[in-house]
Amino acid sequence: MNEAPILLFGAGGQLGRELTALAHERGVPLVGLARADGDITDRAAVARALKTHRPGLVVNAAAFTAVDRAESETVAAFSANAEGPAILAEATAEARIPLLHVSTDYVFDGSKPGPYVESDPVAPLGAYGASKSEGEVCIRALQPHHVILRTAWVYGVHGANFLKTMLRLAAERDVLRVVADQRGSPTATRDLAEAILAVRAALMAGAEPWGTYHVAGQGETTWHGFASAIIAEQARFTGRSPIVDAITTAEFPTPARRPANSVLDSARFAAIFGYRAKPWQERMREVVATLMAQRVP
Repeated sequence: MNEAPILLFGAGGQLGRELTALAHERGVPLVGLARADGDITDRAAVARALKTHRPGLVVNAAAFTAVDRAESETVAAFSANAEGPAILAEATAEARIPLLHVSTDYVFDGSKPGPYVESDPVAPLGAYGASKSEGEVCIRALQPHHVILRTAWVYGVHGANFLKTMLRLAAERDVLRVVADQRGSPTATRDLAEAILAVRAALMAGAEPWGTYHVAGQGETTWHGFASAIIAEQARFTGRSPIVDAITTAEFPTPARRPANSVLDSARFAAIFGYRAKPWQERMREVVATLMAQRVP
């Protein structure tokens, strides 16, 4: 693989923006396309983008990620999460360009007691997970030169995410009620971006590490534990310490069912690519500090 650029679909999302920034920082050539510039469900637009930019690697960070809305907007979810990836897989295979696709912990049902490994059977609980699972199936069938990265509980400086919601609520409320019976591994977009560049480096070195991998923050916690840590960290900057009450999933009903266990084992990725995400607590502190520094006085 030569110094051809990464072609990034989904450049406007929280991961896309993080990857664009990190690639620029590292001097890695990258062309980022937001949906208006490169809709993955538009076969002609995808073909045009590949012909125009001649990438060495295509990264798909585009997705329908509104988990609850997916229950009522199933057609849109499957279009973005299954049909779009299938179009990308077919086009990149024909052009002989490797494809890296970002997937999710929601392909699992959360019934396993311990961390999920890549070979565990998928059993999505809702439309979002089912659409992402179908996207994985399409890619495996159509594009042999693929890397699928499953991740979980994604947060960062950009876009909308749980951490930023907690910061906003901490400024508005004195009591927060957060689910304490769902476990996972909070994953910073910075670590995902680092992982993607680690895959690119391996491909540049001539490796053929095709397959599915898990990449998630080190450690595990509950949503309540994650929220409590965020609130404690922001208190250092704001002086505000709202109470974080633990509640059950049953006390906070949502249209979509969520896995009780979303913890992912990332050992295989670390062994193959030599990169392991930082402990989630460390990355959380970095993101909170960055966001606090951006506040308007």
